[in-house]
Amino acid sequence: MPATRGEIWLVDLGYAAKVRPALVMSVPPGDADRALVTIVPHTTACRQSRFEVATRLRFLKPGAFDAQNLVTIPVAKLIRQLGELSPEQLADVEQTIALWLGLELAGRQS
Repeated sequence: MPATRGEIWLVDLGYAAKVRPALVMSVPPGDADRALVTIVPHTTACRQSRFEVATRLRFLKPGAFDAQNLVTIPVAKLIRQLGELSPEQLADVEQTIALWLGLELAGRQS
């Protein structure tokens, strides 16, 4: 079963980034698409940046999702699902990513 947007997975980011939780932001790839997934890693080394989204979840250590650290990886790097964000929590991360990328979210009031 492919990873779904809003799910949190344990991910092997390799080298110095190690294995860590990450939030899936992309939609599942189709048959003709590359087997890739875009994620936002969770960090416990917070810097109080406006691009960090602190989210309290029982299965994660205190920390934040770092919108400045978007990563696209092969689906094979996903190890196991840990849980998922609520729609409100996912919207907070989406808004922070949009801020980082300078994008306007559809339906958002200016």
